[in-house]
Amino acid sequence: MLDKTHFTVLLALVLLLPVESFAQTQGVAGEVIRQEKKTMPMAQINPEKNITDVFSPKTDSNAEPDIYFDADELISRDQEKQIEALGNVEVRREGLTVWSDRLIYFQDQDKIVAQGHVRMKDSTGSIIYADEAEMKDKMSYAEMNKIKAIMRDGSQVWAKHFHKKENNNKTMRHVIYTPCDFCEEKENPLWRVRARKVTHDAESQDVNYNDAFLDFKGVPVLYTPFLSHPDPSVKRRTGFLMPSIGSTSYLGEALYLRYFWDIDPHSDFLFTPIVTADKDVVWGGQYRKYFEKGYVNLNGTYFRDENEDRLSDRGNVFAKGRYEINENWVADADLQYASDTLYLKELDLDHRDDAWLTSIARTQYFNGRDYASIEAYYYKLVSYDLRKNNQKEYERRRSNKPFVAPLLDYEKVSDVSPIGSYWKNNFNFASVYHESDAQSQRVSMINSWILPWTSPYGERYRLMASVKSDAYYIDDYFNDNKQEISGDVARIFPQMGLEWRLPFVKATENTRQIVEPVVVGVLAPNGNNKSDRIPNEDSESVWLDDTNVLDLDRFAGYDRNDTGSRVSYGLNWSSYGNIMGRTSAFVAQSYQFNNKTSFTSDIENEGHLTDYVGRIYAAPTHYLDLNYRFRLDRKNYKLQYSELGTRIGTSLLNLYVSYIYLQNNKHISQYWGAREELYTSLSAALTRDWSMSIYNRQDLTKSGGSLEHGGNLIYEDECFTLLTAIKKYDSNNPELDDRYEYTITFYLKTLGGMGR
Repeated sequence: MLDKTHFTVLLALVLLLPVESFAQTQGVAGEVIRQEKKTMPMAQINPEKNITDVFSPKTDSNAEPDIYFDADELISRDQEKQIEALGNVEVRREGLTVWSDRLIYFQDQDKIVAQGHVRMKDSTGSIIYADEAEMKDKMSYAEMNKIKAIMRDGSQVWAKHFHKKENNNKTMRHVIYTPCDFCEEKENPLWRVRARKVTHDAESQDVNYNDAFLDFKGVPVLYTPFLSHPDPSVKRRTGFLMPSIGSTSYLGEALYLRYFWDIDPHSDFLFTPIVTADKDVVWGGQYRKYFEKGYVNLNGTYFRDENEDRLSDRGNVFAKGRYEINENWVADADLQYASDTLYLKELDLDHRDDAWLTSIARTQYFNGRDYASIEAYYYKLVSYDLRKNNQKEYERRRSNKPFVAPLLDYEKVSDVSPIGSYWKNNFNFASVYHESDAQSQRVSMINSWILPWTSPYGERYRLMASVKSDAYYIDDYFNDNKQEISGDVARIFPQMGLEWRLPFVKATENTRQIVEPVVVGVLAPNGNNKSDRIPNEDSESVWLDDTNVLDLDRFAGYDRNDTGSRVSYGLNWSSYGNIMGRTSAFVAQSYQFNNKTSFTSDIENEGHLTDYVGRIYAAPTHYLDLNYRFRLDRKNYKLQYSELGTRIGTSLLNLYVSYIYLQNNKHISQYWGAREELYTSLSAALTRDWSMSIYNRQDLTKSGGSLEHGGNLIYEDECFTLLTAIKKYDSNNPELDDRYEYTITFYLKTLGGMGR
């Protein structure tokens, strides 16, 4: 017999055969088979008489066995009814792989014993280490002592005894489990679970613990005689989820419970009652259902609030849904409702800072360049700021909120002609109803012709011509002069525009710079807006800034036309580093040939020239990101609008600053006055695992002060997360208590956690 002979045999392991089959084979006892080491199916072995015959059932020669075997040496002993494999032994069957230094098959006992550096890897990627393993019944039964397992996610398990049964059930005794970084030299991991016995029921997919302890740094903090949870293969199952705790200024201390109901593979319900210290129980829940072509998501809360010996029903509902009707049509809805202005803020729910809750239902059509939609809108005013600053205007808007149904929109873009031009046709219909009984119906059509062109010298032109036609039916409206408006109104508004750009590029060894002057000329009639007879439903938000100064129509909607001829001009500058960094700036202004156009009147602009608008963006390094937008008075260069957002620093220490200033304007902020607000936050990584942040939102006006401030302290490592957060809303409304609110969240990796 030659030592260290290298060979490979692929076989259906002996445990596929009855013991009697060994006597019927024609192998040679004690002979070592030498083959080139190469894993292949047994059916590819060429010799007619081979030791693999011992391991092979008599089946169709075309059937490929499901067991593979590999080793440096293979020794067959007929008298002892043993087969021994030595050196780099590897056995694979149905996702299970076993490696060892030595393997012995006892045919009369139908048993395999693997010895020396035994490793067992299953289909999930988990690996079990042991000095010796015993397997039976085609590797479906296994026993090991003093095992260590490394799971696919890096978690580690130690057990004194491991037993895998035929039905794939597993039992471990005297078990330690932890996902924390841990080696045997360390005294204790950050946390671990100890149990006298752990069983895995493969059929029910449950993991059960007997006499389990949760230890932190070796100190027991929790004991349970029995604990059960689904195994990692279970994606969802009915049962209780970890609760959470917190405190709000309105509810006081609160316990957030969660019960999950797995209705079927495509739908579920999450029951989320809140047990509060200062109020009654807040009932809540979320229902989700997924269809083949869509989904539905419903969630909401409800409770009866006793305020000054008066019971009131309070609650909210948020609902979303989507359904793909066919390859061109899709329907979706987003419904938002709250019983009153303060409900979302008091319960710290989604949309708590929104001024309006907007509900929308629509269908949309997509086909190449064509687009169409049918929509309906409903609004609910929940602006706490407006109610606090102007109760009269709040009540007027609340009692006169609109309902829009239907809102039809269609857009068609033609194919490009041989000269590069194309047509764009828009059709829009809107029917608007108010609770004050005022209503209007509008039909609008915009037919546009666009021709983009680039000259041989790099100049870029864009010629645009359009005609807008509107027809209105109006009933019970009052204009700004308190005159009642009723009847039919029609108008036609033509426009023509020409845009010119010429980019200049300068490249150096380290940077590239682009300077691009832009000029836009617009021809349009001065009058024909008929604003005294047409209500303004969709163009009330009027503002001149860097995003619309070069547009053909600077109004957002259809009810107001951007009248008057003008020339707008600006300058774009950008600088790019070859390795990193980008800086850009833009500034622009418009000249109105008629100083009393509809748009400039709404923004309180006097004279032919508008104010200067622009933006600056700078990110020269990884340590600075700045975005600044502004509007300067053309006469005295005072800021009319200023918005800054910048982040400075690295992940170790960074500062974020956000600033906004909005000058008082009767069309924008007549109900709030001038607004000036500063938001700052500072974040720091104290150590590898500890970090913290603090923030403050400040009203900088004369009657201002801190609007909100708070911070958090976070610990996070590979297996544990702890988050403590505290905040305070500062309010002069007696209905809002300005106490500090706090939340505490901790999370144990793979086990779950508690918190909000």
